[in-house]
Amino acid sequence: MARVVRMFKTFKTHWKKTTVGVCLLTWGGSWLYGKHCDNLLRRAACQEAQVFGNQLIPSNMQVKKATVFLNPAACKGKARNLFEKNAAPILHLSGLDITIVKATFSKIPIGFIPLGKTSTLSQTLYPGSLNQVQRIADATLAILKGETIPLDVLQIKGEKEQPVFAVTGLRWGSYRDAGVKVSKYWYLGPLKTKAAHFFNTLKEWPQKHQASLTYLGPTKRPPEEPEEKPSRPSLYVRIYRRLSLYWASPQKEIPHEVTLEAWEEMQLSTIELSITTQNRQLDLTGTEGSFGIDSEEYEAMPVEVKLLPRKLEFFCDPRRREQMLQPAVQ
Repeated sequence: MARVVRMFKTFKTHWKKTTVGVCLLTWGGSWLYGKHCDNLLRRAACQEAQVFGNQLIPSNMQVKKATVFLNPAACKGKARNLFEKNAAPILHLSGLDITIVKATFSKIPIGFIPLGKTSTLSQTLYPGSLNQVQRIADATLAILKGETIPLDVLQIKGEKEQPVFAVTGLRWGSYRDAGVKVSKYWYLGPLKTKAAHFFNTLKEWPQKHQASLTYLGPTKRPPEEPEEKPSRPSLYVRIYRRLSLYWASPQKEIPHEVTLEAWEEMQLSTIELSITTQNRQLDLTGTEGSFGIDSEEYEAMPVEVKLLPRKLEFFCDPRRREQMLQPAVQ
């Protein structure tokens, strides 16, 4: 009992050191518990992938291949470690042949694994989760399940020769500028987002961005291309068609009236301007500051934005696929 009393007296005398020690122990315990939960998530995902790896492959069927495009700059250079620790074991246990090849994206399904912290595409393809390990595991398992969905792509042309492509959209305005500076106020904890917007408001007032827009109205989406192309006709049929076209009398061309596209123009004064994949074609001029294209920063300049419908095929979670296809069916 005397030892306990002396211990409490010591804590009372050195209360500053005691407070710091308790905070460190609490943080350390929380960190260890988080690591333990992450290991449990990895184990569960690997066990689910092992089911795919244990399946027998017929002799006349080739081994499935997975193409990995890794962005080493994501998550402040930690993307490679995150991939090797969370996604690579799942892919290897599933029996996939992992290779890195140069191919046309529109011809093969793409498996998107969110290794960064500002990925907006993962919210479209997979269920929302605050745990990074859970997001990576869900994305990797979605590749094994094989459910895909076509997504639109924005082609953004500026003053440079090479265009930039975006899957989610383009942002320009005060909210985007404040969001980039959130990490600078990390020491404020849960108040860092509000602090970034508050100081960004003090820096410039009023928060207005002037823009001149020239755009086309909405049109019908083109029909989906059939998955299987029609078989090529036989050699005799092709020869007959060419001979019939050669001996046929030339037809007179009927002139068609060329209808000019009805472009509309407007002047905008707004806090935030977002161009998503719901627009068809849009021209943006009169800019200052920076653009946010798929959460990446680009120099603001006059640009032309064009929608490429259903350009890329992505692996996705089956539940998200049903939710995304429901509006199209209705």
